[in-house]
Amino acid sequence: MSFAKFQNQSRLYVIGALEPEELEEFERERKKFGKKAEDFITQCYLLHEAFALSLRPAKASAAIKERLTSMVRERKQVTHAPEMQRVFL
Repeated sequence: MSFAKFQNQSRLYVIGALEPEELEEFERERKKFGKKAEDFITQCYLLHEAFALSLRPAKASAAIKERLTSMVRERKQVTHAPEMQRVFL
């Protein structure tokens, strides 16, 4: 495996996207390339963390909020329905 291919595989390795057979080959090549490989993998991890930290949390849309609210209302009605029947009896 060339070092350029190893670099591409490293990016996939960092995000956990290598298949088991690819992972075996990657680990062999990682040992072969030594410190140069470890330094590159470290840089990939740093970039991965920086990217993850730079993301803003997704905001729930109004439709999602409404759907969740209606689910909660429905659950409350089902949960409290037996109690309401006892009150009226």
